[in-house]
Amino acid sequence: MSDSTPQKPGDFKLTDPVQLAQNLARVFEQLAHIARQISERPELAKKQAETQVTPLDQVTKTLGAVAQAYMAEPQKLMEAQTALWNSYSQLWQNAWSTVLGTPTEPMASPARNDKRFKDRDWQENTVFDFLKQFYLITANWAQDFVKNADGLDEHTRQKAKFYVEQILNAVSPSNFPVSNPEILRATLGSNGANLIEGLKHLEQDLATPDGRLRIKQSDTTAFELGKNIAMTPGKVVFRNDTFELIQYSPSVQRAYEIPLLIVPPWINKFYILDLNPKKSFVRWATEQGLTVFVVSWVNADEKQGRKSFSDYMREGFLEAVQAVQDATGAEKINTIGYCIGGTMVAAALGYMAAKNDNRINAATFFTTQVDFEKAGDLRVYVDDEQVKWIEQRMEEKGYLAGSRMADAFNLLRSNDLIWSYVINNYMLGKEPMPFDLLYWNADSTRMPAGVHSFYLRECYMANKLARGKMILDGVHIDLKKVKVPVYNLAARDDHIAPLPSVFKVGQFLGGETKLVVSASGHIAGVVNPPEARKYKYWTNDTPAENLESWLKTATEHEGSWWPDWADWITTRSGDKVSAPVPGDGKLEVLEDAPGSYVRVISE
Repeated sequence: MSDSTPQKPGDFKLTDPVQLAQNLARVFEQLAHIARQISERPELAKKQAETQVTPLDQVTKTLGAVAQAYMAEPQKLMEAQTALWNSYSQLWQNAWSTVLGTPTEPMASPARNDKRFKDRDWQENTVFDFLKQFYLITANWAQDFVKNADGLDEHTRQKAKFYVEQILNAVSPSNFPVSNPEILRATLGSNGANLIEGLKHLEQDLATPDGRLRIKQSDTTAFELGKNIAMTPGKVVFRNDTFELIQYSPSVQRAYEIPLLIVPPWINKFYILDLNPKKSFVRWATEQGLTVFVVSWVNADEKQGRKSFSDYMREGFLEAVQAVQDATGAEKINTIGYCIGGTMVAAALGYMAAKNDNRINAATFFTTQVDFEKAGDLRVYVDDEQVKWIEQRMEEKGYLAGSRMADAFNLLRSNDLIWSYVINNYMLGKEPMPFDLLYWNADSTRMPAGVHSFYLRECYMANKLARGKMILDGVHIDLKKVKVPVYNLAARDDHIAPLPSVFKVGQFLGGETKLVVSASGHIAGVVNPPEARKYKYWTNDTPAENLESWLKTATEHEGSWWPDWADWITTRSGDKVSAPVPGDGKLEVLEDAPGSYVRVISE
């Protein structure tokens, strides 16, 4: 929908009552049509249940534990309820004072990064200001209610906090047409045309093979792999059932003799590191004189379902190492592991150390965990009951649907990644804008059952890699035997691999480790090209026993950490030689980058 006339705050004018009534009638007809379509496909209920991120009984059980904690302390429950009602009473008095001409200080204000209440009417209109504060008071009280419940173990408390947060995010007044000033203004100004357009978008997003609602975060027609995204020139030079290996064409005539192998997570597709020429870490690395190889993981199906973590290490990382050597003739290689790809690299380095395999010269970790004791928000999905439930759903096909992983990540930031698009797409009736990062985010991959189960149980639940208890391919993994130099990148605001967890990587490895902390989060903290001149990063050459001490004495730098890494890696990349060209070594060119595996779309 296009806005014919710009709307101003407080401009709630009905332009054509008759047209509005007619359009609202069409809205109800569309809603009835959508409901009828859903009811005519009874199999959808089963499919929707299969795609749930968390079993509903877990939610009931967890919130029930909070209720029981307060039932055991009636006095504490009464005090909490009294405090809430006193807050409501005070808010009502303040609202009347404002109406009568005596403004008061707000009792509750949104967080600085909360975008839901940016419209000026949330502050300037007494009605909307009241709704906002009423909601925020309730939300703060509910979160404190969970926080102050006695007798809960930390995992149950974390889950309860997460579930309450999802409920609160869903019932925000910003999510409803009559209580959101921006939507109300748009509805009155367009005579309800925005809602008609929004329901068209809803119907389109429901028209999926499984009937699952897929909210568009970006214009999916705006990008094409190899054309305007994942477009760095290169060739696929190796392929097996687990991955394709892409060798990128040199940007310079002479390159460093030690090549670089990048191992991204198999949870997502590799082109987060090659979004477009301006953002591409891959392209930039080749421009620094590095010969770059990237693992492009297969989008797993039934064939990969029974593969183990050991299989992925052996058939993925170790075969990739050999393939890089075959392509270049190099005796040593450097490697980068990103997120779970980094966890795999760390474990593989432990395996190689046990085998006296010294082919890795230096390693870089992007937002990688080896110690999962404080593994962040994703822990809400990981306990014995939930993992068993996930395993049952993976049993039939041998993999976890990519959509479920995407939903899990989106729920961790539901206001930004779910509800903002519900408002924009379905209530304001706007088309989503082209955004390469969100296009990539929606292009999710399937997780092989065996690999995923191992990762959840051995890493998240048992923390075996950090405890020195992990066994891969019959080999005991001891990270202290890993002596290669390591560049360890953490992101300050990372909720997937939290800074305190990533900080500890160096404590478990046996060699020299350089820690660098980037501003922003799991993605933007990594994908931050120097030309953008965004964010900051911190370094510290003084050893520190804990994160607080490290941060206190760290040196702050403006802009991207990429040049700092380039200085570090190039001093560990040997002499300059004629840049190797894909196909010149022992490996033949199979096809152009970005290859075939990355083009497979999962459900």
